[in-house]
Amino acid sequence: MEIQELTSEVEWRAAFPVMRELRTELTQSEFLRLREIMAREGYHLFAARDENGIVALAGIAVLTNLYYGRHVWVYDLVTASAERSKGYGNRLLSFIEEFARGDNCRCVALSSGLQRTDAHRFYEQRMSYNKTSYTFQKSLLEEPS
Repeated sequence: MEIQELTSEVEWRAAFPVMRELRTELTQSEFLRLREIMAREGYHLFAARDENGIVALAGIAVLTNLYYGRHVWVYDLVTASAERSKGYGNRLLSFIEEFARGDNCRCVALSSGLQRTDAHRFYEQRMSYNKTSYTFQKSLLEEPS
């Protein structure tokens, strides 16, 4: 298995089927449109590949705030459903942790949907992450009448 940053549109197109397993609402065209904006804002997309292609993805940014200091925020972490429980997520998140250490970050942080109980178990039991807060969100878009 190798891990590499995806930087071209061709690579992002190849990653879309795996990302779609996590971000089911995205179309490929929206994914590619957002890619342009996100890259300018410091977003990096890393892929774990095996002999069959992309098996896992991690989308991150290096940020600084008052409560974490300099840190890596993991926006997206997904392993293709057919490839889960084979260690790809562990190796990819471990790679992100090393990336963060190499960039003088104090921690790696992420948010995970309430319904993703298997992911929560993975973060806490396998990767030794602490559950430190809840994330709240309020939509500012108008609701359809």
